[in-house]
Amino acid sequence: MSDHSSATAVSPPALSRAGLGWGCLGVTAFSFTVIFTRVALGGLSPLFIGAGRAVVAAALAAAALTLTRAPLPQGGQWRRLGVVAAGVVAGFPLLTSYALTTVPAAHGAVVIALLPAATAVAAVLRCREHPPLAFWTAAGIGAVVAVVFAMLHGGGPGQLRWPDLLLFGAVVAAAIGYAEGGLLARELGAWQTVSWALVAAAPVMVPLTAVAVVDRPPHAGVGEWAAFGYLAAVSMFLGFFAWYRGLAIGPMAQVSQVQLVQPVLTICWAALLLREGVTWLTACGGAAVVACAAFAVRMRRSPTANADPGT
Repeated sequence: MSDHSSATAVSPPALSRAGLGWGCLGVTAFSFTVIFTRVALGGLSPLFIGAGRAVVAAALAAAALTLTRAPLPQGGQWRRLGVVAAGVVAGFPLLTSYALTTVPAAHGAVVIALLPAATAVAAVLRCREHPPLAFWTAAGIGAVVAVVFAMLHGGGPGQLRWPDLLLFGAVVAAAIGYAEGGLLARELGAWQTVSWALVAAAPVMVPLTAVAVVDRPPHAGVGEWAAFGYLAAVSMFLGFFAWYRGLAIGPMAQVSQVQLVQPVLTICWAALLLREGVTWLTACGGAAVVACAAFAVRMRRSPTANADPGT
């Protein structure tokens, strides 16, 4: 693992099996995040899960950066790493942990299915691109579908519950973090960007973890601790290695679309591992959101759009 082993290079003209394989591996790893968050909540507090897993991942990241003698980020790169850390190290884990205390994993997966489209929107705004109207239409319809699903599946027509608001906030946080991280990965390297973001967030996440331990001492069984270990080592760290490695091999525009299958996998895992019933509303809502996200991503990646920022 060298300093630039995962740095983004010029994308090859044809879809690489290696790039697709690494991308699928990363998405598969992430698809268990919501599931194991629900499992860990059986014995651990949401604050401990959200902050503690970042602390463990930061320790792993610091070790990797030290062993590879990765060069320090320079100047404004630290500010941009702060954006990545706020989005994917702090925002998404904490918001989803609190939301999943009351909503099923399959429900969370449908709302989070907005993430690919939201990431594309964040990248468009960040890079000042001018995609076609169809892109904005698809992204908007996807958001409306997700909101309607949350209302019908939760508090009823015209009512959004606080867990759904947290999930939508998590989507926004992750989208901003992914977009900025994709750009920064071209300068620092993919796994290095994730690692430095984890290290940058540690001064905040360590005190939060201490507060969580004092407020509610962990009383978890083997299953809950195993789930927490997965969230820390895989969801927060190793999963990004595979995901960004796939994007680096590319072509990035094609490999990134693999993320669209993540909510489908999560819903399947919820049914198989958590014995959650998958209703027709959940299935149809998930399919509709994924379809809108797929169309938005495809329109944004079309040849008429500007260059891909590396999300």
